[in-house]
Amino acid sequence: MRRLGSVQQKIPCVFLTEVKEEQSRKRDCQQFQVVATENVNPVALEADVDCALATEKLDGTCCYVTLYKGRAHLWARLDRKANKQAEKRFRKHQRSPHSGKGFTWNVEEDFKTVPETWIPAHRVKHHNGLPVPDEHGHIPGWVPVEKDNKQYCWHASVVDCDVRAALVLGPCAEDEDVLEVAAVQLADLLEQTLELIGTNVNGNPYGLGSKQQPVHCLVSHGSVPIRNPPPVDFQQLCSWFQESPEGRVEGIVWHCNDGTLVKVHRHHLGLRWPDGETSLAERAAVVRVGGYNSSKDLFSFFSVLNGHRFSRLRDVKFAL
Repeated sequence: MRRLGSVQQKIPCVFLTEVKEEQSRKRDCQQFQVVATENVNPVALEADVDCALATEKLDGTCCYVTLYKGRAHLWARLDRKANKQAEKRFRKHQRSPHSGKGFTWNVEEDFKTVPETWIPAHRVKHHNGLPVPDEHGHIPGWVPVEKDNKQYCWHASVVDCDVRAALVLGPCAEDEDVLEVAAVQLADLLEQTLELIGTNVNGNPYGLGSKQQPVHCLVSHGSVPIRNPPPVDFQQLCSWFQESPEGRVEGIVWHCNDGTLVKVHRHHLGLRWPDGETSLAERAAVVRVGGYNSSKDLFSFFSVLNGHRFSRLRDVKFAL
């Protein structure tokens, strides 16, 4: 199974898209919507998308595992964004009838400061040694997750810095219909991107944990296959998202045999998300996290449940 690595590339939609000038359903600050047409993207056709592996697009926040101070470490997504003055100039340029001529950024002056430990994502282009913003005026990048940084406290909760392990959710090796929460060595996740999901991430569409006992975990990108995926056809995909129990997902990412990735999000099709119970939350789950009994952290709570099987992932609860 192919998984996303450190690339953190922008994945094109499996359908050709068009922009509508109305409030985005996905991003509050975005005054336009990107919607799918019924025409399959030539990129997908050339990559033979009909033979690709369809995987669940998860609703969380992106993370990355790479070295920090010589050891495998979890990094959080942090896009470098323009300051107010530069943002105003950029938006004015976008509304201009001559916006196709390009916009000139002064990266050293136009962007907000970031921590010294910040690094740009691997696919960010550079000019004269400086990173080049993408079409949204952002520079995608990463910062290492530190335990004392409250901004990334939920990222830190899924990592044990002493044993260099992370709490990872994925299909069980013995039965792919069952999910498994396990402690995985960070070294085994090197150069992978993962999604942090849970109680305090993106409104918790999967219903994990509670305010009293938050539950979070990481999911490797591309690790959750779609069971019985529909054909890459606009109408059949719309029907699948609305009518199939397996279709209660945020979207699909297709992993083509030549390495090409294409996706579709429910918002591309004009569909709500979340819309009732999610497919992931309704799947059976087993906990395999043992040997953590020294403190009241997330690892210790999961350790108490070691070996327990739940009929639904959302039923994984801790006794307070």
